[in-house]
Amino acid sequence: MKLGARMLKTGIAVSVALYIATLIGLPSATYTGIAAAFAIQPNIFRSFQTMFEQIYANILGVIFAAVVVFTLGNDPIIIGITTIIVIGVCMYLKMNENTISLAIIAVLAVMESTEMMLFNFAGLRLFSLTLGIVTAFFVNMLFFPPKYELRLFKQIDQMTADILQWLRISTRHLSDDPALKGEIDRLDKEITYIDNTYSLYSEERIYRRKSRVPKMRKLVIFRQMIVTSKKSLETLRAFYQYDDKIDTIPKEFQQVLFDELDKIIYSHERLLLSAMGKIKKNQTKSVEDITTPRIPHLVDTLIKVYEKNETERLSLLPLASRLLEYHKEILHLQKLLYSYQKFHENINLNFKKRRRRIVP
Repeated sequence: MKLGARMLKTGIAVSVALYIATLIGLPSATYTGIAAAFAIQPNIFRSFQTMFEQIYANILGVIFAAVVVFTLGNDPIIIGITTIIVIGVCMYLKMNENTISLAIIAVLAVMESTEMMLFNFAGLRLFSLTLGIVTAFFVNMLFFPPKYELRLFKQIDQMTADILQWLRISTRHLSDDPALKGEIDRLDKEITYIDNTYSLYSEERIYRRKSRVPKMRKLVIFRQMIVTSKKSLETLRAFYQYDDKIDTIPKEFQQVLFDELDKIIYSHERLLLSAMGKIKKNQTKSVEDITTPRIPHLVDTLIKVYEKNETERLSLLPLASRLLEYHKEILHLQKLLYSYQKFHENINLNFKKRRRRIVP
């Protein structure tokens, strides 16, 4: 099991919260540790949002519980009804699951049996829970700050390398069908993880005005990288679906098809290398000049191949369409990347990662 930064921060937050609660002499310091555990978030922005939301939820839970105990008592049935009401109010306010859970803990903490004065007891419980939330916020901000920019590029780079490798293998009929299907399913899940990382990265706030514009441009580049990788995965899926039909067409058309795909793959790899600063910024030829596609010619050839066979005519046109869409996204990524490198020459993307050797 991999020990992540969020797991470590949760442990640190619980320890610090318990230590502070014990140091100032709070009774039932356990509630402080519970609140700290629930308040840890994947980035500082969400932690800031969650801190206020959970404080509001705690105040709500404590007030409801105190009023119910003062008027109706703390019978188990009454506690259950109060819990239902608090959950309903939290859901109406569109609070997340962790916040609702913490509100329930606040209700239970106040409505447990005690010999103390009710409002003093409720105030201590509210203070304990709030202390845990605030402690978690500061731990989240000071310890192990997340580097979503580097993580996002590494995820995109690794996933794209896997897709392009499988594209090369599948076009040369070296792939095993069950293995390729399993890889496509795995890559679909990777796309979901990447989208989540992009969401976390986009939520990071830039307070220095000078760094705000480069960050916005990076967001656009990352979004296009993800779109381009999705198109490459769609192309791989198309080759997998049409693998049996490719064998039935003439060899000369197969060669044209594979040559065009190799050009597109090469273009994609060059752009990723360029993003890492491993290719000269002032190139004598652009990717488009070096790898000019002939997909319209590919479509014309495909139509001619099937003119004599009405039953199978145009069956592979969706495959050519996938290649066309894939190349279109690559050209858009090229335009965005070169624009960034032109206007921000002194601000590197800093994507330092060893890459595999490109197969010619």
